[in-house]
Amino acid sequence: MARKSYRYNRKKGSRQGRIPSFLIPKPSIEDLQKSLFEGAVGGPRIIPRPKHSISRKNIEPEALKVLYRLKDHGYLAYLVGGSVRDLLLGKKPKDFDIGTDATPEEIRRLFRYSRIIGKRFRLVHVYFRGGKIIEVSTFRRQIELDDREAMREGLGPESIFGTPKEDAFRRDLTINGLFYNIADFSVIDYVGGIDDLKAGIIRTIGDPERRFIRDPVRMLRAIRHAARTGFRIDRVTWEAILDHGSKIRLCAIPRVRDEWLKDLRSGFSASWAKLMLDSNMFQHVFPRLWGYFCSTDGGQADQKTLDLFISMLKEVDEVVRGNGKGLRDSFFLAAMLYPLLHFSPKWKALEPVKVRWPTHEIRAIVDSAFFPYDFKRADREHMAQLLSSQWPIIFCVSKKRWQKRVYSKAMFPEALLLYNCLQRARGRKVLELDDIPGKKGQGSPKKRGRQGRRRGKSRYFRNKSGGKQT
Repeated sequence: MARKSYRYNRKKGSRQGRIPSFLIPKPSIEDLQKSLFEGAVGGPRIIPRPKHSISRKNIEPEALKVLYRLKDHGYLAYLVGGSVRDLLLGKKPKDFDIGTDATPEEIRRLFRYSRIIGKRFRLVHVYFRGGKIIEVSTFRRQIELDDREAMREGLGPESIFGTPKEDAFRRDLTINGLFYNIADFSVIDYVGGIDDLKAGIIRTIGDPERRFIRDPVRMLRAIRHAARTGFRIDRVTWEAILDHGSKIRLCAIPRVRDEWLKDLRSGFSASWAKLMLDSNMFQHVFPRLWGYFCSTDGGQADQKTLDLFISMLKEVDEVVRGNGKGLRDSFFLAAMLYPLLHFSPKWKALEPVKVRWPTHEIRAIVDSAFFPYDFKRADREHMAQLLSSQWPIIFCVSKKRWQKRVYSKAMFPEALLLYNCLQRARGRKVLELDDIPGKKGQGSPKKRGRQGRRRGKSRYFRNKSGGKQT
């Protein structure tokens, strides 16, 4: 006869039969989905696998590993956000974010190499080899407080975390509110994002005025996705941007800076800049740069400056799409400012009569033009040197005589790239390295000085070996 297992209950002071965990009935994923969908008004739209284009072949294996581990332990596991949008559009997502009903502590226990991050909103980073990070977040309610404020008010996790439906309605745009369910490979749409994807519309979830007043950065994100996808912004959403664009100044300056830096180096900066100018967001985000667009009489923006600015950003986008992964933020900032300086009296006053680098003067212009934003000191210095290096190039091209100290500098290739971008934007001939006398076919310089002397024995060792001292 098999021996019965017992456990001692300290509260009741008796022994009870232990029930194995695998015998405890757990609700299936399908039953759990039905219970979630019953509470939705009209129910969500579920697109089964045969009717959408998302394939697991296009999802990174690290993301699939996280999804399946959450699912195998009885949790909901959805691919969320922009990754679902990009997969449906046939693009390769940059990041794969995951949503689940597991709390951050439960996620942390499932993955050994993970950590809980964030003070305002807690989420989990799961780490893999090669530096790959998968971000996992818990479904949240539409609550006006962040995690710290909720704890201060005495609210527990049940007041912060919620259902997939609640999480979908708290997102910014309808095309970003789609979920991919790893349990049955379906796409779940609570907010009408599938219809907007097919129609090519950028629309906020809920009332756009309320959403933009609550978080004005959402206006920048609406413009970003319209520029990257080529979609048109919904009329109500567009009017809300026109009415509340000035409220972007209420946001934290570093947060706004990080948002528009993403657009500047995205490869779609020309489309982004055009939408920023049309919506009057440019003058609110860049108050000092806007002054370079205006003519001397203080009227409307100068059309010649506008055309050169957009054309310059188009050339920069071509560089990014070609092979611009190694470019620093300072290059994009310099490319943004260079066409505006081209017609500025401050720039023309620096025209040299000999080869020189007006770095000090350019540094003062840079600090003033990008006010109130701050950057790393190395980026600010590199941007000033890139712009000041344009004058030696312009001088040597006009004189048709090149000095070695101009093209031998380490940043000359990057400065030449910036020069050629403006030349193409103006419809003029670019400058190739082969056009520079002395640069064509130039080999590596010979080793001189201390490195060259190390090949032979030093005078000390020659004297020690019996040689005569010279």
